[in-house]
Amino acid sequence: MVLGHSGFRFQNWAQTYGSQPELYFQPTSAEEVKEILDLARQRSKRVKVVGGGHSPSDIACTDDFMIDMNKMNKILKVDKEKKQVTVEAGILIVDLNEELTKCGLALSNLGAVSEVAAAGVIGTGTHNTGIQHGILSTQVVALTMMTAAGEMLECSESSNADLFQAARLHLGSLGVILTVTIQCVSHSTFRRSSSHQPLKEVLDNLDTHLKSSEYFRFLWFPHTENVSILYHDPTDKPLSSNANWFWDYAIGYYLLEFLLWISTFLPRLVPWINKFFFWVLYTGRTERVDISHKVFNFECRFRQHVQDWAIPIDKTKEALLELKAWLEKTPNVVAHFPVEVRFAQADNILLSPCFHRDSCYINILMHRPYGKDVPFQEYWLQYEGIMKKAGGRPHWAKAHTCTRKDFEVMYPGFQKFCFIRENLDPTGMFLNPYLEKVFY
Repeated sequence: MVLGHSGFRFQNWAQTYGSQPELYFQPTSAEEVKEILDLARQRSKRVKVVGGGHSPSDIACTDDFMIDMNKMNKILKVDKEKKQVTVEAGILIVDLNEELTKCGLALSNLGAVSEVAAAGVIGTGTHNTGIQHGILSTQVVALTMMTAAGEMLECSESSNADLFQAARLHLGSLGVILTVTIQCVSHSTFRRSSSHQPLKEVLDNLDTHLKSSEYFRFLWFPHTENVSILYHDPTDKPLSSNANWFWDYAIGYYLLEFLLWISTFLPRLVPWINKFFFWVLYTGRTERVDISHKVFNFECRFRQHVQDWAIPIDKTKEALLELKAWLEKTPNVVAHFPVEVRFAQADNILLSPCFHRDSCYINILMHRPYGKDVPFQEYWLQYEGIMKKAGGRPHWAKAHTCTRKDFEVMYPGFQKFCFIRENLDPTGMFLNPYLEKVFY
C-alpha cells in the first residue's frame, strides 16, 4: 500500500510559487497510482501530479493530494530500428539524454533545461527552436495514462486518436501520464556558431536566418541595439574543449548576478549591465562543438520571473520593435537579461501554442539576484498586451493573466479539449486554481 506524507512543502525551482499539499505521494507503479486515485475519490480530494518543478507558475500547486512521479523513472524499451524509446513518465530528460547517447540516439530537439520530467515536458508544451521542428510534444508517438476512474488508456495516432491529440499537451488535466513513447533521431555532434548584428538588421533578414540554420535563435539585449545570433547545426567536426567556455560563462554569470543585485538599488545601471553582459558572454567566442543535448541545453543559474508567448512568425518584427519602443519611452522600467527569440513548426495538438501555424516564441525574464524580488509587473502587462495584439498564445508553464474567454478565442481546438477533459474527469479531480482559471 502506498503511503502519503503530510507536512511536505512544494516550491517550484524559481521559488516564486509554492503550496503545501495535504498528502504527498511518490508511487513506484501504476498499481500505486490507482490506489492514490481511489483514495482521492473516497475523500473527494483533488490530485496534482508534479515532475521536476521547473514551471515558473502555479500550474503544479495544490492543497489536496500531490503525486511526485520521480520514482517512476525507468527506460522501459529502446527500439533502435524505429529509433523510439518508451519511458516511465517521471524520468528526467537529463537522465534520458545520457542513456540515449549510449544507444546512439538523441532527442531531435530539447528545451533550455533538462532537469524536467518527460510527462511535464509534454504537458506544458516545452519547446526550443527550429522552424523544421515542432514543440517537444510533437516527438511523442504514443502514451499511456490513468483516468480519474482508475482506467488505463493507451493513446496514439491509431488508438484513441482524439485523446492523443489532446494528451500530448495535457496540462495535467486529463489523468496521470504513466508512460511516453518518443521518436528519436540518430545521435550526432552539433556546432553552435554565434555572430552579432543590430536588431533591425536581424529582423529585416529573418527569412534568411531561418533558412540558414536548422536551429536558429537570437537574443536581443534590451536598452541596446545588440543581438546575438545563434546557429545550431549537425557537424562532423571534432568536439571542442569546453574548459574555457565553462569558465567564461561561470565568471560572467556570477559577475552578472552581483551587478544586477546592485542595480536593484540603482536601476539606471541596467542598460549598461546589458551592454557589458553582451560583450563578456557573446562577442568573444564564436563556435562550440559538442553532443546535441549539451549544445541545446542552457544552464539556468538564477531564480527568475519568466513570460513566453508564441505569435505568428510574420508578426515578429512588429512585436519586437513595439516592445523596444515602449521600453525606450518608459525609462522607469528596466529589463534584465536578453529577450530570447525562437521558432517552432505548426502542429495539430489541440492546446499547442503552435496549433496550425508556424510560430515565433518571444521570451522575457527578470532575474531575482540572490533571490531578491524585482519590479516586473508593468513590463509583464505591456508585453502581454503586445503579444495579444499580435495574436499570441502564452506558454502554458509560464505565469499569465489569461482566462477561459481568452483561450476560446486563441485556440480553435479549445472546446474539443474541454469536451475530452470533462468526459475523462467529470468531477474535476485533476483541477487546481491554475486550471480553474483556464477552464472556468
